[in-house]
Amino acid sequence: MSNIIAIDGPSGAGKSSVSRIVGERLGYLHVDSGALYRIMTWQSLVHGVDLESPAAIAAFAETVDIECRPEAGHIAYYVGGEAPGDRIRTPEINANASKVAREKPVRDKVTAILKGMTRFGNLVVEGRDITTAVFPDTPARFYLTASAEARAVRRQKEEVEKGIANQTAEAVKASLLARDAIDSTRKYAPLRKADGALEIDSSDLTLEEVVETVMKALPAEWIAS
Repeated sequence: MSNIIAIDGPSGAGKSSVSRIVGERLGYLHVDSGALYRIMTWQSLVHGVDLESPAAIAAFAETVDIECRPEAGHIAYYVGGEAPGDRIRTPEINANASKVAREKPVRDKVTAILKGMTRFGNLVVEGRDITTAVFPDTPARFYLTASAEARAVRRQKEEVEKGIANQTAEAVKASLLARDAIDSTRKYAPLRKADGALEIDSSDLTLEEVVETVMKALPAEWIAS
C-alpha cells in the first residue's frame, strides 16, 4: 500500500516547493493536483467552453483525457500526447481556474485521477482538498499557510522568473485573495484545514524550516524506509 503525504493550502503558501523537496528526500513522487484543474481550465478556454455555464463545464470535463506518467520524481501530465507547460500558469488561467474547479463533475474526475496514482507508489500530493477529500485517512496531513502579502510576493517572483506575467504585487495579491474566497466557500470540497492536519504558517520561515517541520512530523517508519 502506498504512503501518501497530503499537503493542502492556498496559493503561494509554499506547497509546491515543500512537496518537491520532501519527495526528493524520501524518493516519493511529487503530485501537483492543482495542475489537473488548470489543465481542465486551459482546455475549456481552448475549446471555447462557456465558463459561466456549469452544465457546459460538466459536459466538457467528460471529454478531457489526461495521461499521467511518472517522470524524474514527479507525475507529469499530457493531453493529446502534449505537455501543457507554462500555458497553464498564466494570469488568464489563474482568473478562471476556480470557476472550473468548483464544479462537482470536475472535482470528481480529478479526485479519481489522483486516487488512481497510488499505482505508481509512494506520493507527496499537494492541493486544496487532498487532506479532506482525496486522501483523508493518511496519517501525514499538513496545511501550509502564509500571510497574503508573503504569498503575493512569492507568486509575483515566480511569474516574473518564468516570464509568464509582469503584474504588480498588489495585483497578484488581489488575484490570490479572490481565488481564496472562491475556493474556501465553494459547495464541493472547499479549501479548509482538515481536522487533525498539522498547520504550518510559512510567512516567516525559510523553505528548509518548513521542509524540516514536515519531515519531523512523518511516521517514523516512513523515514526509515
